[in-house]
Amino acid sequence: MIDLFYWPTPNGHKITLFLEEAGLDYTIHPVDISAGDQFRPEFLAISPNNRMPAIIDRAPKDGGEAISVFESGAILLYLAEKTGLFLPADVRGRTAVTEWLFWQVGGLGPMAGQNHHFGQYAPEKIPYAITRYVNETNRLYGVMDRRLARVPFLGGANYSIADMASYPWVVPWQRQQQNLEEFPNLKRWFDTIAARPATIRAYEKGKDLSARPSVTEEGKKILFGQTARSVKA
Repeated sequence: MIDLFYWPTPNGHKITLFLEEAGLDYTIHPVDISAGDQFRPEFLAISPNNRMPAIIDRAPKDGGEAISVFESGAILLYLAEKTGLFLPADVRGRTAVTEWLFWQVGGLGPMAGQNHHFGQYAPEKIPYAITRYVNETNRLYGVMDRRLARVPFLGGANYSIADMASYPWVVPWQRQQQNLEEFPNLKRWFDTIAARPATIRAYEKGKDLSARPSVTEEGKKILFGQTARSVKA
């Protein structure tokens, strides 16, 4: 029913988390981002931003032709609306979940991503950049911790797409130079989600791909050297 174009990165894991929780039938199509698979014409046809994940829903809710969706937050919202799961129907609950979903895609993901880049991949270790993004990641962990002091999950009382969006970006907390013990409410939330059977299954899906060799220098050029001209070429 669902074709998932995927690589085991935080954004990729978001979608397998949902699909496993919802019990939807899906097929994974690996998109090796360090090999340049994201620039293949057939992938660009469904993901014009040359980023994974993306999906094709072969059985959309309206019964019409297949629908393709790119951008991880949009995919989570689409799947939640398709299934009626992990997104409250009432206006207040839905607003809270979408607030935290967009908080992740606009804040936690980009900032933690820059943390990863300057701390792990950049050819030159720039202390200012590393400190900037480590500190901003820390601030965002604090935002989550304060929220989770009041409610069990980011969107409120129930597990939702907001949690699925944020959890994979907290999984590499050590790589981000953070300490979960400093954020007891966030740690409680993190451990709760980690123990969910669907979470365990979702991460198993990417294990074989994760075991592949680390990003090569050539792969870094592909990942981090993109311009409008190079993508077009």
